Amino acid sequence: MVQIEVPHRVGQMGARRIYEVLRDQILGRVYGSNGSLPSSRALAEELGVSRGTVTVAYEQLAAEGFIETRHGARPRVAKAVVGTGRTGTKARSSTRKARVSRYGERLRQVVARSTEQPRNLVADFRYGDLSPLDFPVLAWKRAVTAAITQRPRTLTYDDPRGSLRLRTALQGYLWRSRTVRCEIDQIIVVNGSQQGLDLCARLLLDAGDRFVMEDPGYPMARHILSATGAIAVPIPVDANGLDTARLARAEARLAYVTPSHQFPLGGVMPIGRRHQLLAWTKKVEAYVIEDDYDSEYRYDTKPVLPLHALEESEHVIYLGTVSKTLSPTLRIGYVVVPPELQFAFSAGKQIMDRHTSLIEQEALATMLDAGAYDSHVRRMRRRNDERRRALIEALRRRFGDRVRIEGDAAGLHLVVWFDDLPKKSEAALIEAARAKGVGIYPISLLYDQRQPDRRRGQNLVGLILGYAALEAHQIERGCQLLAQARDQFRSR
Repeated sequence: MVQIEVPHRVGQMGARRIYEVLRDQILGRVYGSNGSLPSSRALAEELGVSRGTVTVAYEQLAAEGFIETRHGARPRVAKAVVGTGRTGTKARSSTRKARVSRYGERLRQVVARSTEQPRNLVADFRYGDLSPLDFPVLAWKRAVTAAITQRPRTLTYDDPRGSLRLRTALQGYLWRSRTVRCEIDQIIVVNGSQQGLDLCARLLLDAGDRFVMEDPGYPMARHILSATGAIAVPIPVDANGLDTARLARAEARLAYVTPSHQFPLGGVMPIGRRHQLLAWTKKVEAYVIEDDYDSEYRYDTKPVLPLHALEESEHVIYLGTVSKTLSPTLRIGYVVVPPELQFAFSAGKQIMDRHTSLIEQEALATMLDAGAYDSHVRRMRRRNDERRRALIEALRRRFGDRVRIEGDAAGLHLVVWFDDLPKKSEAALIEAARAKGVGIYPISLLYDQRQPDRRRGQNLVGLILGYAALEAHQIERGCQLLAQARDQFRSR
């Protein structure tokens, strides 16, 4: 007997349910191999459905090769089903190692697995998060609505470099905000700075090549570039950013730098080092990726002139994003490439994903054209300056001269060094703070882990504290609880 729970609605729904149960019973050897199934008339009477419903189910089973049917005979299990295992959605455990490409194997080794973010924290100082209250909901809604209502003549794929309207708007924005001069065709719209880095890695590096990396520096950039099989050449960072004097001994095809606000220490590369870096790129025929990730947030003076705006910058690839101004969830960034790389980057973008979502591109273009984006950036600069001041004041009030603060003149984070806590106490402090409901993150993980402990940052507890997602009262409470966690940890 076929045990089937008959749905309230028959027709196609009933036929689907009957098909699924019969299929599972066939694979479960209920009818054995080459066994007979009930006739369509008998099964319909048994289930209380129409014969046509059962016939539809049998026709589907026959079409997929589960049964064989002949006129005037009962359906039989197809011989081809013999030896077929039972299907199911539950994953089976296996000790077999997945066979992946060399690229896939490198990814498995260099990129840490994503972990679930902690919930219900009193204050989470994780860098990169923004406050949802800061997002310009009304302006973005109007811009998206305008993009949707402007129906094109056809729905088709667009230029892989990005919307012409957005690239035109970005050309003007980059000039007035960062004095970056470029042609529209040099701009490639990408899915966030991550994809921009991935394009650079795939198009400019081969396995075995070398690339210069700031130490400490942005770990995801190191992961993306290393995934090609290229080898990182870490160069130390000081208060003035990358130590360019060490470039003389670095033979590399590419360099990744954050000269306007070094991540994470916050130094600004002086003009002398900038010219030294550009001279090195010409000498060794290398490109330099200038990641201008948060240049909109400068609190002590006007934004620093980018490398791309200097003379002899023909080897500079300028990388920007709206992740720090609008939202990291939008995944919109842009790359300004030298003219000789335009075709390669356009082709690479097309191969990756055709182009970035056009609705979001058109919405951002609308905000740029209307001046809404510039107004939003100015407003966010003021709000984050208030948060920055609140964090500095709370740290000084709770810790006094026991901590030193660096990199607080720009960006959306600062670095705190605990001079009386050796690095070996780092994990315990993080655990104690988490128990209090405070999320803190060590700077030690941003150093190249292959290098010896040669710097003070690797011998003391240092934290990178982001503040753009917190309000003043959360910052104050978070610092209070962090001080309590530190005192309890010290007493133990």
